[in-house]
Amino acid sequence: MENQQTDQELKQENTASTNTVSEPENTPESFETINGNEEPKIQAELKKLQDELAESKDKFVRLYSEFENFRRRTAKEKIEMIQSANEQLIKSLLPVIDDFERAEKALQSAGTKEAEGILLIYNKFKKTLEQAGVKPMDLNQGSDFDVDLHEAITQIPAPEEKLKGKVVDVVEKGFLLNDKVIRHAKVVVGQ
Repeated sequence: MENQQTDQELKQENTASTNTVSEPENTPESFETINGNEEPKIQAELKKLQDELAESKDKFVRLYSEFENFRRRTAKEKIEMIQSANEQLIKSLLPVIDDFERAEKALQSAGTKEAEGILLIYNKFKKTLEQAGVKPMDLNQGSDFDVDLHEAITQIPAPEEKLKGKVVDVVEKGFLLNDKVIRHAKVVVGQ
């Protein structure tokens, strides 16, 4: 029996020794050789992943800023659209204001009750347009000619030297809607 046990023990030792021999030793030298061969590949892979991450971050930042610009632009356009929604209607009402002003000049001398009624309607109409954001341009004789605000219908010799290149007469008033020109003032310019 002792022989059988010793035989079994020997077999176990032999299998154990073959198992330990077949496994590589985990020494620092063996890790260096494995890592030494793999390290350039790992570094290249790491560099590639870092580049992809940087590119993705750059794309994200650009896309985010583009979206923010789009959001701001559409909000601004929406506000402008609301402010000038009735622009066409107001443009079509401007000749009515001109007619009221002509009627006012003609009726100032009359002083009748009809004249007072027309003036009341005119003032109410004017206030309604002001509440909608319409205001007439402030033009005086002798103010500088500005192509953004004025439309020169003719040039005449300036009656005075200081009126050269300036507004001599206003033929038709200009109007602004929320500080945007909806009708240029028609003026005569001194030459």
